[in-house]
Amino acid sequence: MIQESQAVLPIWMLFSACIGFLVGEMCGDSSRHRKYLAQENDDLRNRLEAAAAESRPIHTAIKEQRSVVNDIHKQITAVTKTLLKRPS
Repeated sequence: MIQESQAVLPIWMLFSACIGFLVGEMCGDSSRHRKYLAQENDDLRNRLEAAAAESRPIHTAIKEQRSVVNDIHKQITAVTKTLLKRPS
């Protein structure tokens, strides 16, 4: 009887050590993934802020181009209207 319990004890110890290792690996893996995803999220946020900072001058350039196009359109319509009113 003593010999059987001595043989069973190391198997349970090995089994519990394996379970502990697997649980530790899963928890460590999830925390590792969480840290990696947090770092990637920060990198993407920084790139988005950089892109937003670069896009602000583009908006002002587009507004300037729009005003130039409107001015040209006003002048062209004025010229074409005067051409239509001229007696031929």
